[in-house]
Amino acid sequence: MSHYLLALYERVVLRHPVIVLVLLALLTAGALSQLGKLRIDASADSLLLQGDPSLEFYREVSKRYASEDFLLLTWQPDAPLFADASLDPLKRMADELRELPGVSSVVTVWDVPLLETRPLSLSAVTSGDPLPSLRDPTVDREAALAEFTSSPLYTDLLVGRDGEVTAVQVNLERDERYFELLREREALREKKEALSAEEAERLAEVEAAFKAHSAVLLEQQSELVASVRAIADRYREHARIFVGGVPMIAADMVDFVRSDLVVFGSAIILVMLFVLAIVFRRVRWTVIPLLTCSVTVTLMLGLLAALDWRLTVISSNFVAVLLIVTLAIAIHLVVRYRELHALHPEGDRCQRVRDTVRLMFVPCAYTALTTMVAFVSLVVSDIQPVIDFGWMMTLGIAVAFLVCFSLLPALVLLWPRGRPVRHTGADAPLTLHFARFADRHGRSVLWTSAALIVVVVVGVSQLRVENRFIDYFKESTEIYQGMELLDSRLGGTIPLDIVLSAPDATAPLPGLSPAGEGGGEPVAADDPFAEDALAFDGPEQNDDSAESFANDDPFAEEDPFAGDGDPFAGSGESFEPSYWFSLEGMRTIDAAHDLVASREETGKVLSLATTFSVVRELLGDDIGSVELALVQRSLPEEVARQLVDPYFDGEHEEARITVRVKETSKTLRRDRLLRELSADLAALDALSAEDIRLTGMLVLYNNVLQSLFRSQILTLGAVFLAILVMFWVLFRSFSLAMVALAPNLLAATLVLGIMGLVGIPLDIMTITIAAIVVGIGVDDCVHYVYRFREEFRGDRDYLAAMYRSHGSIGRAMYYTTITIVIGFSMLTLSNFTPSIYFGVLTVLAMTAAVLGALLLLPRLIILFRPLGPEGA
Repeated sequence: MSHYLLALYERVVLRHPVIVLVLLALLTAGALSQLGKLRIDASADSLLLQGDPSLEFYREVSKRYASEDFLLLTWQPDAPLFADASLDPLKRMADELRELPGVSSVVTVWDVPLLETRPLSLSAVTSGDPLPSLRDPTVDREAALAEFTSSPLYTDLLVGRDGEVTAVQVNLERDERYFELLREREALREKKEALSAEEAERLAEVEAAFKAHSAVLLEQQSELVASVRAIADRYREHARIFVGGVPMIAADMVDFVRSDLVVFGSAIILVMLFVLAIVFRRVRWTVIPLLTCSVTVTLMLGLLAALDWRLTVISSNFVAVLLIVTLAIAIHLVVRYRELHALHPEGDRCQRVRDTVRLMFVPCAYTALTTMVAFVSLVVSDIQPVIDFGWMMTLGIAVAFLVCFSLLPALVLLWPRGRPVRHTGADAPLTLHFARFADRHGRSVLWTSAALIVVVVVGVSQLRVENRFIDYFKESTEIYQGMELLDSRLGGTIPLDIVLSAPDATAPLPGLSPAGEGGGEPVAADDPFAEDALAFDGPEQNDDSAESFANDDPFAEEDPFAGDGDPFAGSGESFEPSYWFSLEGMRTIDAAHDLVASREETGKVLSLATTFSVVRELLGDDIGSVELALVQRSLPEEVARQLVDPYFDGEHEEARITVRVKETSKTLRRDRLLRELSADLAALDALSAEDIRLTGMLVLYNNVLQSLFRSQILTLGAVFLAILVMFWVLFRSFSLAMVALAPNLLAATLVLGIMGLVGIPLDIMTITIAAIVVGIGVDDCVHYVYRFREEFRGDRDYLAAMYRSHGSIGRAMYYTTITIVIGFSMLTLSNFTPSIYFGVLTVLAMTAAVLGALLLLPRLIILFRPLGPEGA
């Protein structure tokens, strides 16, 4: 610390400790007043890869097919599923759910048409007359249950195959204002540098409006989920009920994160209080570090709230990590002050504080800077919550540094004078044990480190960029049990859409003449209605063809094409059936559907193949072009809305396959599944890779995971290079910088290697652990090497310098580690698995970092002797 800077610090802080405390108290009070505005954002938009082309396509498909978010409730009664004791309360619950604000519709077994319970013909379906349902008291419920458990449309989706459980789908209203703001925001963002001044101003307005509206929407959705659960609770005496769906997962994640912040945040601070009291055995050295940590966290949370900078399930770890960094700086200052107090117990307190600041400013500043570099590596991600976490930590570390070097010295100066500090061996022998081990078993330390490198290589090679949402929750939680039931008996959890474009939308369709031409390609030889497979051109239709169909059709009495029943006659418009409603299109979609359904990871699969299967149930296996065209054109709106609209877009000549992927599948590997599905579908005769596009939350989240691997793991090398340069500048020795970096590199990669060996996936929740490990490891290495150089200058004895360093700075490193390890072990009691992982990995990171600094680092310094004649 330069003489000028130290003099300025003395004038501003040390001579006016009361003013410093008053200013910090006012800032803390202001921050506390803002905490009510703090928000946790778990929306899908907050976890998506910004700029991802798949995101734009996903939003386009969602709009095109009018997709809505939905909640799923499972209904598993003690009584038989279709008994009055089960169906009557189910109906009452559904009616209550329909009254909730934000619910567009509720679908149960009461609400869907029955197509097989009574004999029906295709003409009966297309006539527009009401179709039978469970609401009809004359319907045979046993026959209806048989249909629900065998129908390709309802089985394993609305009713489990075993007939013991059914689902209630609660569709949520689509908020058009949200999507209007979203589209405008994205359109302006795409222009980037080309934005005019007016457009830049409009972008700022839209972003603010979108943020405010999404906050209201998230709050409403959380309230809706709570209301749905409250209604379900009133009916649990009739059935076993679980609530599922993506909105519920988001709401539960917010609840778990909020609960962990309050419960385990308080528990960690209490445990730290207890450990510090045992370690220092003085009230002042227990209260001052914890008060410093509390003020730092409060100031940052207040700032985030005032700026509407929202926490997410990723950046929620920000509070815990900031506690670690702040506590480390505070303990290093306290330990150094106590050392000076022990040497000169009768000395001037202000001078002692001044010397503490002078001696610790540079190493603490460098630890703060190098830790910032580690967290800045997160901002290269394209995932906003990861970027936010990086910037939050960078700003938080700066605040922690300023608070530690202002609040802590002021409190020390104003605290009543206590007894002199005497180190009587309460903890020094333990740190000296590490020094003796590094001295006497140096080879063992090096060989163990080499073995750990092998572990790292093997573990990192097994590290997978993957996760299952269900693994975020303990098996005892409702959300876990509900997702497991949905996966095993009601078709799966996470949605995946496969959009197939017609192979050649402009080419004549096999078996049909182009509209208006009266000729064309030969019809398919096996089409039973080949003679009548002409273009349907309304009044210009060949009357002989219709008559021939009426004479030969076994369903002639109900011929929808006879006389006024012709749905295409007199319409005044030309109708050309889609490729997907031709024989070849039907075979293509059937093959694609069967291929997707054959995967172990997929649950319920729905597509036009499901529709065609229902038609086969009505007509038998012989379906021709006429029936297919009739299905496309003439189904009543209610039936078409269920059988056609979700799976076909005539404007774009697309067929859509909707899939629910099983989160409980042990073989689920998102990236592999998507690549293999794309390749297998492209191998079908009628399709090419250009005709196939996969979308949905599964695709978007997989893109996020793959981006994390590329942008974060691969940037660790750049981070270590930057830290190496900073070490070189600080220590003025390249060899010493390399030695100092080695334990940190080993600790960081060791944590990743252990994650790979035990099967902890690298995902949006665990990706930040790499930056945390680097930051923690850097702190220990900087402090140890900086102190080692000071001790070495005294007698130029490497071994003696090591022992003295372990007895001084080693004590601070040990205090910090033991306090954080015990405190963060509390997170293992959480019901939210990412919090457990964070606690365990933080403990592992702290342990690896301190062992590397106290064993491997001194051994390497002694082995390579990188200190020059002047102690570098």
